[in-house]
This record gives sequence, C-alpha cells and structure tokens, in this order.
Amino acid sequence: MTLARLVLPALRASAAGDFEHERGRIDEALALGVGGFIVFGGAPDLVTRLTADLSQRAGRPLLIGSDLERGAGQQFAGLSEFPPPLALASLDDLAAVATAAAVTAREARSVGVNWIFAPDADLDILPANPIVQTRSFGADPVVVAACVRTWVEACQAAGALACAKHYPGHGRTATDSHAGLPVVSESADALAADLAPFRAAIAGGVASIMTAHVAFPALDPSGVPATRSRRILGGLRADPDFRGLVVTDALIMDAATAGRAETEGVVDAIAAGVDILLYPNDTASVVRALDDAARNGGIPPERAADALARYGRALARATEGLPELPTSPAGDFSAAIADRLVERSAAALAAPLLRAPLELLIVDDDLGGPYPPGPSDFVARALETAGFAPGSGGSRVALVFAEPRAWKGRAGLGDAAHATLERAGALDLIVLFGHPRLAAELPPGTPVLIAWHRQRLMQDAVARWLSRLLPPAAARRG
Repeated sequence: MTLARLVLPALRASAAGDFEHERGRIDEALALGVGGFIVFGGAPDLVTRLTADLSQRAGRPLLIGSDLERGAGQQFAGLSEFPPPLALASLDDLAAVATAAAVTAREARSVGVNWIFAPDADLDILPANPIVQTRSFGADPVVVAACVRTWVEACQAAGALACAKHYPGHGRTATDSHAGLPVVSESADALAADLAPFRAAIAGGVASIMTAHVAFPALDPSGVPATRSRRILGGLRADPDFRGLVVTDALIMDAATAGRAETEGVVDAIAAGVDILLYPNDTASVVRALDDAARNGGIPPERAADALARYGRALARATEGLPELPTSPAGDFSAAIADRLVERSAAALAAPLLRAPLELLIVDDDLGGPYPPGPSDFVARALETAGFAPGSGGSRVALVFAEPRAWKGRAGLGDAAHATLERAGALDLIVLFGHPRLAAELPPGTPVLIAWHRQRLMQDAVARWLSRLLPPAAARRG
C-alpha cells in the first residue's frame, strides 16, 4: 500500500462557506490515495456534503480532522461554541469540561468530522509564550492533567477520536513554531512536569498525540524538533499503554522541517516514529518522497508497516457506529457556561455604575495576519437587539480583543493597541477578551471584566451582563 495513507492535506472553506475552489486539490489528493483531510471552516450543511462526497469518491472511509479546541462552532458557524480551555478550567468543574467535549464530538460527527485535534495538553507556564495562552487548561500539571483526561474520555465516548497536543509540551516556548524553531533550554528534570497531561491522556485511552515543532536539547542534543526526533518520539513509543497515532502539527509551519526540505523532513519524521503527516505544503511531492524512501530503505519496512497498521486501527475506530447518546441542549449549556464566567469575573469587581447609551471603544489587537479574526461587533449588535443601542453621551466601555494568533509572534498587546488605549482618555469599564494576565497591561484604575475570547459566545454573554447593569428606562421603547 502507498504511504499516501499517512498524509492528510488541508481543505479551507471560502468566504461563502463552500469548498468549490478546492476541487483541484481534492482530485489530486484522492488520486494519490491520501488517508484523509483536515477541514477548516465552512457552513455545516456544506461540510456535511463535502465529507460524504470525499468518502464516496475515495471508495473507502477516511480520517477527517479539524481543530475544535473551542467546540465545533470554532470552525463551523452555527454549531456550538465553548470558551477556551483556560476559561473552562477556571470554573473548577470537570463536568463542564466533559460536557463540552461530548457536545463537540457529537456535533463534529454530525458533519462528518471524526478526528478532533484537541485537547491542548500544554502548560500555560511562560507569560511570554505567544501561541499557547488560553488554549491551555492552565499552569498546574495536576489540574491540566485532570482536564485533559476528562476531555479525552468524554470526546471519545461520544464517537470522535481525540488528540492531545503538542508533545512533549509547547508551554515553555517564547517563539511561535509557526514562524521559527523554538528551542527550550530547560533540563530534563524541569521538563518532566510538562509530560503529566500527556500521561493522563494516555491513561484515558487517547487515540492520538500531536508532536511539537520544538527542539529540546536536554531530551535530544541533536537539536532537531520533536517531530523528527527518534529519541523524543522513542520515549512516547516506549509507553506500553499508548498504541495510538502520532501525528505532526501542520507541516506548513516554519519550524516543521527546520532547515530541511519538506520532502526530506517528512521522511525523517516517519522514520523517527510519526504515523500521520498533517497539512503538507506539496502533497504530491510528499507522497512521492515517502514511497521512494520506503523502497530505498530511508523508511525501514517495519516502521512503514507499523505506521500503516496504526492508521488502519484508528480509521476503524473513527468510522465505527456512533454511540447512542441523548441530544443535549448544547446552545443553552454553552451560553450558561459563558454567563458563569462573566459573572465570576464581575463578582471580583466593584460593579460599575453605567449610564446609557454606552459608548463602545474597540481595541482590536488581532487585526492583520493571513486569516482575519472574527467580528468585534457582536456586543454592539446584542445590546441593540436588547434595546440598548450604543452611542455617545453615556458610560465609556473599551472592548479589548487579544487572542493568541499565529502571526503575532508575541504574547502581550501590540503598540497599536497600547496607543489606542492611551488616546482613549477616561473609561468606565474595560472588557478584556483575552488572557487574564493581559489586564496588567491595561490602564490602571479602570475596572476590568475578563471575557477570555473574542468568539460570539463570550461577546453575547458580556452584552447580557451589560444589559442587566443598565436601568430598564434606558432601553429603547418600540
């Protein structure tokens, strides 16, 4: 069998939510015999049609993966969103974590996605880390391990494969692996804590583990990223309880090959212990390189056979019958979780006295980069729907948006955001849609409400809270 089965190219939806522009890429990939795809975005009905069409045209089941750390709605508009992992963990409620995972899995399966690239098992232990931040369940290995295992078990019980990432840990990096090769200089003893969440995932039966494009000289003095390290991946393979897939992080990331051509780096990765290559730049060249290496001994026959066997077991597990589970009121549940988070933050504040109409100042640190962020006007829209149209003359509220995004290369607010806040003058309230520690960068003396993420779920929750603070007489009468 061709080693193309070990390759999953990416398909990205158009602005209209369809995949018509990807037809050439799909045709090529299916002709090569790839093992599946990773899907980004798309309207749920069109994603359902796409995934069914892919399997039908392939004439065989496929692994269909997607990044769904914050619920299926993170990629597929209209499905359920959940707050980022750090926010969920802050509630100290493993039942909420389990429900979020189960709903995510059920909704993913409803559109044909059977492999979820979550949960993030990294530790949020370096404030300068530009890419982990709220994607982590926290800094405490015990707390993160419990959340990771809970998420894995609930997701897989609901019928989708889970994936703990990014082994052996991305939490200590000050460089974003999308933009360069991070090198973590800590000792092996110091790094031991980072492995606790992955051990918990394995104990929970996790179906797959994603590698970090990060170098750990204490674990492998050669300095190659974990994705291509026989020593680091050998340690993972040595765990008798882990029989699942090892999958790379996206190969389009700059650190993926770290000085090697993509065709060389993918051969190194499979030979080192990787089973699945995710999101290559050039699928056809990668497949040719793998098959050539399998013929000439660059990939030992036993390693190729093992990777294909693991792929086959994962595929069988991912495409078996769905468990019979009750339908949950996912929208009500996720909104209730968002309200709990807002109320929890508000309880730590002296409730500001707000006057309508609210003047909303948008401070968006997420603009720029190759992919646009989500809208920043959901708060305004929800307030207007509730009868509190924003305008001037009342209280001034700054909405600060700052999520971890691959292109930023930094953890804190940028110069433009700081300048906007400096020009803003007196504010009655700041709502921070980002990591709580960013509050230290905001103007002192102004109450800060922590809202975690720019997603609509959290913006709508903030609007509901603001509406409750405004006197009823302030609402527009129809």
